[in-house]
Order: sequence, then structure tokens, then C-alpha cells
Amino acid sequence: MTRLCDTADLTNVQRDMLATVRDFVDDAILPVATELEAADEYPAEIVAKMKEMGIFGLMIPEEFGGLGESLLTYALVVEELSRGWMSVSGVINTHFIVAYLIQRHGTPEQQAKYLPRLAAGELTGAFSMSEPALGSDVAAITTSATRDGDSYLVNGQKMWLTNGATSSLVAVLVRTPGAGSGAGPGAVAEGADDEQAPGARHRSLTAFLIEKAPGFGEVAPGLTIPGKIDKMGYKGIDTTEMLFDGFRIGAEEVLGGEPGRGFYHMMDGVEVGRVNVAARGVGVAHRAFELGAAYAQERKTFGKPIAEHQAVLFRLAEMGTKVEAAHQMVVRAARLKDSGERNDLEAGMAKFLASEYCHDVVEDSFRIHGGYGFAKGFEIERLYREAPMLLIGEGTADIQRMIIGRRLLENYAAR
Repeated sequence: MTRLCDTADLTNVQRDMLATVRDFVDDAILPVATELEAADEYPAEIVAKMKEMGIFGLMIPEEFGGLGESLLTYALVVEELSRGWMSVSGVINTHFIVAYLIQRHGTPEQQAKYLPRLAAGELTGAFSMSEPALGSDVAAITTSATRDGDSYLVNGQKMWLTNGATSSLVAVLVRTPGAGSGAGPGAVAEGADDEQAPGARHRSLTAFLIEKAPGFGEVAPGLTIPGKIDKMGYKGIDTTEMLFDGFRIGAEEVLGGEPGRGFYHMMDGVEVGRVNVAARGVGVAHRAFELGAAYAQERKTFGKPIAEHQAVLFRLAEMGTKVEAAHQMVVRAARLKDSGERNDLEAGMAKFLASEYCHDVVEDSFRIHGGYGFAKGFEIERLYREAPMLLIGEGTADIQRMIIGRRLLENYAAR
């Protein structure tokens, strides 16, 4: 066991679980990740094994067939999976956001219908807020769902849907004209993270649970997944658009049963997602450090390993410190959420710090590798293309700064 990313006060169950996942990463993910990533191939065998291990039900309560573990356990598992290949952790991130939303905000009927199937991996979840012209202004959503008797008709276009094709249950945030009661201004403000102050635009948003067939093309009448978006990194996992053209869905699929509360619901899920992205940053950075430390001890110049040159040694010291600092931020954010307290400040800090530090550590490991870091087939080259996604996923660095600054001013208001 190395000193980096060790976590104090874990139970024996947690430590055993993490050791199992670490062995799984070393034996089943790291040996094939670079090859699968180069082919942009979905890791079907790895995903099947994760389902067998119970990872898809990690945070789902035992009464619904899950393991009932904490957000902290989940974050630490994500760190381990991301150390192997970040795309693997992406498969379960949106899955767990959907499961969390149903567990926290779903009706009893929705919980009974979906949670056992999500825990078993029979359903895989995806999470959709963004649109082509949306950016970070979530309240500017234009995809609409209009009431038509006992159902809704959905029209519009969603964008940047991770697991869009492989998923079978999607939580989608859309506008429901006339649904304005929402959770009340105070509840909405609790999760707001865009540039506009909470108002009527937020209170007319509703989250729907849409079950669909996996795959591309028309996956349900009026619902199309047109194709996979080609990306510079984060390969092996599909990122798609989602097109609605008169898609009909029953009113019973409104998350929580009450329209107009979707913004509040989704922002609660985003806090979990930001802990996940921060944990991914730690995992990728940890792997970049491992690669840099190993190469620096093997590569020799001027008669000695380059790790003994002060410039490289100092670089390794900074890398290790950043990995550890980011890890501790993730642990704090996760434990705060597990305690039932609001953690948007800490989740924002963790996401901001971990993603920025991940980018720094990967860059430094790339520099240590020299020309080999630029060559295809070397693992650090893959990490170099993957790290930038963390700078924008679940809210850009600038959005995190805005959240952090606002929350700090709330706590340190001028008297």
C-alpha cells in the first residue's frame, strides 16, 4: 500500500472493497485500456465484470438490491477505476446520479420500479441537462414538455449526453410551461450555480425519467440518438445528442411526481457528480504520478537515473503533493454529503482543485517522459488527452470559482 491517497478511518469492509477494486484495475483494466481507447471501443467485458462485482449498486440501498454504501466509498472506488481508465468510471458516474436522484427524490413507485434494476445493472443510467446553445446557463433550457391529458409531449434537442447510446434510463431536464410552483425560491437558490439569479425560469423546469432501448437511431417513438460525437479523449464511452420530436411520456415519469422541481433535483445530483469528477481527477493524477515516478527511476542521463536530478525530483515532489491534496478534498466533500449536510461549496472546491491539479500532474509526467510522452501507445499520451475533459465536466473551472466565491461570501458576509 502506497502512502498517496490512503484514507483514514475506513471500515474493514471499505478497505476490503477498495483492495478488490484495485486488484481488478491492475489485472483487468490497465492491461487493455490503451488498446481499447485507441479503438474507441466500449469496455463491454469490464462493464459486465463491474456488474458482477456489485459496483452498479454500490450506493443503492440494500432494500432495493444494492450494497448501501456511502458517497465516500463510491468516490474512493471511482479514484481506483480512474487510475485504470477514466472512461470506465464515466460509465457509472451518470448511472449513479440517476440512481441517487430516484433514491432521494423519486416517488415510492419510481423507486420500486427502477432502483432494483439499476442495482443489478439491468438498467444503466444517463443524465441530461445540456443543450447545444446552453453552456452553463441551465435555466436557459428550451427543450419543452407540454401537458397533453395524462402525458407530456417532449420536443427539442439535448447535447453532451454521456452514455447516451448505451444507457437505458435517462434523467432529462426540460421546460414544462405553466409549472411554476417548484420547490420555492429558497430551495431553488440552494442549488443554483449559473450566472442568473434563481427565478421563474428555474421553477418551470422538470426532470423526467425516460426508459429507452440502448443503441443509435430511433430508440423510442419520437426519440432519436443520432450518433456518437468524436472526441479527442475520453474514448470508449459514447457521448451523444438526444433529439425529441413529439416524444410522449406519462406524467407518472415526472421525477418525484411534481413538475417544476427539476432544477432543484438536478442540482442535488450535480453535487454528487462533482464529487465523482473530482475523484476521477485524483485517480488520473495518481496514475500519472505512478508513471512519472517509475520512468524517472528507469531512465538514465549523465550516468544516473533522472529521478536523482534535482529538477525532476522537485517536479515529482510537487506532483505527489497535488495528488494528496486533491484526494483529501474529495474525502472531505464526500463525508460532508454523507453526513446529510449541504456540500456544494466543498464539492465545488474539490472539483476545481482536483481537475486543475490533475491537469498539472499529467503535464509534469508528460514532461518527465520526454519524447516518449508524445508517442502513441504510451499510457501517458492517453492521459494527456483525457485530463482536459475534467476541466469542463460537471461545470467549468470558472463556474466552480463562481460557486465557491458566492458561498464564501455568504459565510463571510460583511457586517
